Amino acid sequence: MADTAPAETIARLDTVAVAGADPDHEQPWAELGLKEDEYQRIREILGRRPTSSELAMYSVMWSEHCSYKSSKVHLKQFGEIPQETPVGKMLAGIGENAGVIDIGQGYAVTFKVESHNHPSYVEPYQGAATGVGGIVRDILAMGARPVAVMDPLRFGPLDADDTHRVLPGIVAGVGGYGNCLGLPNIGGEAVFDETYLGNPLVNALCVGVLKHEDLHLAKASGNGNQVILYGARTGGDGIGGVSVLASETFDADGPAKRPSVQVGDPFMEKLLIECTLELFRAGVVAGIQDLGGAGLSCATSELASAGDGGMRCELDRVPLRDSTLAPEEILMSESQERMMAVVEPGDVDAFMEICAKWDVEAVVIGEVTDTGRLEITWHGETVVDVPPRTVAHDGPVYERPYRRPDWQDALQEDRAESLPRPSTGEELRAALLKLVASPNLCDKSWITDQYDRYVLGNTVLAQPADSGMVRVDEETHLGVSVATDCNGRFAKLDPYAGAQLALAEAYRNVATGGARPLAVSDCLNFGSPEDPAVMWQFAEACRGLKDACVELGIPVTGGNVSLYNQTGETAILPTPVVAVLGVIDDVRRRTPSAFGAEGEAIVLLGTTREELSGSEWAHVEHGHLGGRPPVVDLGAERALAELLADVVGVATSAHDLSDGGLAQALAEAALQSGIGATVQLADVAADPFIGLFAESAGRAILTVPADRLAEVERLAASRGVPAHSIGTTGGDALTVDGAFGVPLSELRAAWTGTLPAALGR
Repeated sequence: MADTAPAETIARLDTVAVAGADPDHEQPWAELGLKEDEYQRIREILGRRPTSSELAMYSVMWSEHCSYKSSKVHLKQFGEIPQETPVGKMLAGIGENAGVIDIGQGYAVTFKVESHNHPSYVEPYQGAATGVGGIVRDILAMGARPVAVMDPLRFGPLDADDTHRVLPGIVAGVGGYGNCLGLPNIGGEAVFDETYLGNPLVNALCVGVLKHEDLHLAKASGNGNQVILYGARTGGDGIGGVSVLASETFDADGPAKRPSVQVGDPFMEKLLIECTLELFRAGVVAGIQDLGGAGLSCATSELASAGDGGMRCELDRVPLRDSTLAPEEILMSESQERMMAVVEPGDVDAFMEICAKWDVEAVVIGEVTDTGRLEITWHGETVVDVPPRTVAHDGPVYERPYRRPDWQDALQEDRAESLPRPSTGEELRAALLKLVASPNLCDKSWITDQYDRYVLGNTVLAQPADSGMVRVDEETHLGVSVATDCNGRFAKLDPYAGAQLALAEAYRNVATGGARPLAVSDCLNFGSPEDPAVMWQFAEACRGLKDACVELGIPVTGGNVSLYNQTGETAILPTPVVAVLGVIDDVRRRTPSAFGAEGEAIVLLGTTREELSGSEWAHVEHGHLGGRPPVVDLGAERALAELLADVVGVATSAHDLSDGGLAQALAEAALQSGIGATVQLADVAADPFIGLFAESAGRAILTVPADRLAEVERLAASRGVPAHSIGTTGGDALTVDGAFGVPLSELRAAWTGTLPAALGR
């Protein structure tokens, strides 16, 4: 129980009665991030000025991060996408803590990706760690056991001082929290670009597994049911944390607001996970909500508004780490490792016994009512009396002005295809070595070796594979595969096509492993919504993603929007990260991305075009960004995915072509296996440079035993997928006939040396 509040705190308490009697009391609404018209709307809703506690609740819940007030009008189109997947129906979708999809055999999977960008810049370790903790609790709240995490990351230039400050802490935070939880980190990305300097992106994804009957939802129903807060005590860390910090643009000298970043305790979270799963098994949970952004303000208002509409809570019952906290601070605190459950009165004793078994503190702080009001008291005095839906769901909705920026035409006309390019064998060789050593294409083991990728024993594929894959059922070997992708340069050149290319690459990466893509989650990272050019990028990306999902027949199950990602006037590259989840009936039949054996045929699938704009070659060799991104052909992507499913058990490896083109795909497949290759490019492109470095979408390479090459070619023809046999695996070098050869030892030295040299390990 909380300590008794100091007498002076009670004496100056801003109660509902006081607010009604003192309507002109000056309040710090602007300092809490509210606009004047928003504050006036709160007064209209309540018919009086808000109390300080009510003002705190509205300010965090109406923040950009929590209310999606600038993005709602664009996100609603995702609801137009058919909610059926290629396997079965969605069991829970947009609006829940995380989407839940049927994967067959009575199993369901929940997955979601969210951002913790600004807190990770202010305090890299704790910002990243609590980002992982938050997304894990979202998955847990659906009734699922978390089984894996992923971390799409973006940083400023590798040689920048601030990158050296934030990157080690962020990686350590992701690894430290996930490793302590005992969750494998099966994939992600680490991308470097100058626009992320001062505004790194830390996106965290979690996957959970449940049986259909174990699904739980966030709602408070049943008059008289008890509201129980359990987990860690509430402290002063993270007061207004992500809800305020992620709703503000950084100035050139750092964050404009530096509220406390949440402090994580992964060992408490591990107890919370096991305790919650046992509570589910015992059948004593009628509704549940994790406490993440906006803390108790979010949990109470969302549970009440999604249920029967009424709840009464006694805030002084909340266990505190700091007895000096005022009611509004308790409501705003984003202290981690906390959950809120709705429990029938007859189940409270059993609930408490299970919590005690796991050494998890639990306190009844209120009950469900039928009043339609959220009422919160502090030592017997009412400090909150609001319609809960107005806090949780009926916040401001802005139709921000947006327009195509004046500079977009000039940007698209500045084509990378016109840049000087290598032509001789020696120049091509030098370009390959330079690219494989570049920050975006180099070996990421410096990062991934800090993560436990195989704990729990069900990891089937993990970095550096194209996708992460985990086994769901140990008897049938049913499994799921997940990939996250986004090329922000493509999105800058054309945000509509860029979002579709992000989806296409993640879709393709899941398919190369042998899984069938099922569903999408997204984390849409953009600059300030108050900039019409940024809002145009956002609107186009949403439209592109929706149209692509409709064409591919896969739903968006949920996601996250992160705005105000910019430093001063410099916005990040528009970065709509897309996560695709797929299902595989038997993980033992997966297709790895590394070459399987010597003497096998290498087959290039798809069409190679002269597409260099936005490419890694243009970025590394010329520091150039301009032109139009590769052509999007979603029909070709679907056909390729179907073919990749057809060749499971025939192909010994499959690797998608994306950043760095064919050259990078061959290098990675060779280095991961230690098996070289000799290729001929005459059938790929007239110019060997285009054949090696173009980044056309809808392509992959396969290796197949020589005696099964004709079978693969027939399957490709039946799907309408161009297929060219371009060479053979074997030897200890990567050789392009008639151009150059590179020993794998030299290639490996270039590929693996970059991050250790820059980061000192």
